[in-house]
Amino acid sequence: MSGADGGRVAIDWLDGGIAHVRLTRADKMNALDPAMFDAIIAAGETVAARPGVRVAVLSGEGRAFCAGLDTSRFAEASATGEGTLAERTHGNANRAQYAAMVWRQCPVPVIAAVHGVCFGGGLQIASGADLRVVHPQARMAIMEMKWGLVPDMAGYALWRGLVRDDSLRELVYTNREFSGEEAVRLGLATILDDDPLARALALAREIAAKNPHAIRGAKRLFRVMHEDGEDAILLAESREQDAIIRQPNQVEAVMAAMQKRAPVFPED
Repeated sequence: MSGADGGRVAIDWLDGGIAHVRLTRADKMNALDPAMFDAIIAAGETVAARPGVRVAVLSGEGRAFCAGLDTSRFAEASATGEGTLAERTHGNANRAQYAAMVWRQCPVPVIAAVHGVCFGGGLQIASGADLRVVHPQARMAIMEMKWGLVPDMAGYALWRGLVRDDSLRELVYTNREFSGEEAVRLGLATILDDDPLARALALAREIAAKNPHAIRGAKRLFRVMHEDGEDAILLAESREQDAIIRQPNQVEAVMAAMQKRAPVFPED
């Protein structure tokens, strides 16, 4: 699969139900222009709809994960290719926001492998993933204030609970650059690794070997946990467990653990 112009995003369908989504605009450090937004959204929707997918890994080719908005488009009325940003074009989001939210709303876990530059909108797209594996020397920033803008690609929605409030304010107000190592300390990244993609793929294989129905249920529960009150969370836990317990995949997970073997789950 590729983006609308044939050179923005590709998907590799790997064994075990792993989708590797690659940003392929390497000559522009995977910077975001309207075609790139469309391609990222199309990739997210394709992964979400494809039967048998259990985990997705999101990475960038070349020297960067994603350098943020394509600065060559700043002179245009809308660098994202939209009219009024307040118009909700993708559910509760506009197009630029949905390029990040599509990964958070994906029914399976998403792991971002971050190397090189990860600025502005690129960081917000990575924040849409469930987990972020970053290189210690990755260059990261909430960059929008440099251009006299505010972060507006779902960052405020996605960073809730990840970063201490005053630390997040400092990063937004100053747009200072920080490393992958600091990102882990701040809460904006999950795991440090000198080879983020290899680590992300290994983690994807580990998750893909779990009961796929339980993994999807767990991701749905995280959404409830962040968005609803205590009563709704407790009820959602019970409903998810009712749908899983004593079903073939759950029984197979138990038997495999007791027999000290790898579980075998049928294709979804």
